[in-house]
Amino acid sequence: MSEIVIENLYKSFDTKDGTVEALKNVNLSIESGDIYGIIGMSGAGKSTLVRCINFLEVPTKGRVLINGKSLGDYTSRELRKQREDIGMIFQHFNLLMQKNVLENVCFPLYIQGKSKKDARKRAKELLDIVGLGDRTGAFPAQLSGGQKQRVAIARALASDPKILLCDEATSALDPQTTSSILALLKDINQRFNITIVIITHQMSVVREICSHVAIVKGGEVAEQGTVEDIFTHPKTAVARELLKNDVGDDGEEKRGTTAGGKEIIKSGEKIRIVFSENSAFEPVIANLILNFNEPVNILKADTKNVGGVAKGEMVLEFAPDCTKNKEMKQYLLDRGLEIEEVSEYVD
Repeated sequence: MSEIVIENLYKSFDTKDGTVEALKNVNLSIESGDIYGIIGMSGAGKSTLVRCINFLEVPTKGRVLINGKSLGDYTSRELRKQREDIGMIFQHFNLLMQKNVLENVCFPLYIQGKSKKDARKRAKELLDIVGLGDRTGAFPAQLSGGQKQRVAIARALASDPKILLCDEATSALDPQTTSSILALLKDINQRFNITIVIITHQMSVVREICSHVAIVKGGEVAEQGTVEDIFTHPKTAVARELLKNDVGDDGEEKRGTTAGGKEIIKSGEKIRIVFSENSAFEPVIANLILNFNEPVNILKADTKNVGGVAKGEMVLEFAPDCTKNKEMKQYLLDRGLEIEEVSEYVD
């Protein structure tokens, strides 16, 4: 049985300009122990969705089930108790600025009625786990962004949650700090078997840490599946757009290169190919050109880490007058590459 099930979920808000439908018929299933990504651009509805998972936002229609029990069936007291099993961290940390690091982590434990001695002991254990055991007396203003987020993670873990919701938790951080926070979340997932739901607009975050992903657009789930499947075979325009805007692990994309020694190709057939770690050793494109004596334009070349596996992608363009497209694509397939046509994938 899935740990989190979202069924036919709708959420609307009444504004002075009328009713806004933030979520429309959302259906998701998240397994226990998974790291699940929910990605979309600003205004897609993803933050509203994550707040519905713990009923900080009560859905207009539909159900959210945690371990088979609908949150809508809980009394207010039962819901408060259930939320102890659902930790949450935010983009802007939400720390108590007048409290030091140790007291920030103790705060939810005090609310639960823990003694000061027990709360401090548990808080110190958690700060050691997140790498801040030596900063217990520091105040938030004395910490870097990454350190503040580590405090927020320790605080979210204080109640021993079974689920951790992360709402744009790395958006305010630089790439190096983001990687360290994602590594910490992955360690926490494996160490405590906590189910993690990550809300983000960054495909790089999803492919680095998540096993499954749902792509949200206009309050609806446009596409969902494993991260590898969506990276390899994106089915929707929004998925392809997110992939197109995803900068590779070297920090840049390569575009506009010409292969084959002829003029730049302007309007030929375009295909996207994906290299796995097993298909990246042979100089496939060079051999393709030598075998067929046809020019190939490399519109984009990029390398990404998808769930710890190196994946390379290229967008190629054949010459408009090329008559060997079918044979050339079969040549690539025979060498273990994934192929899809991408007429609207590139600019």
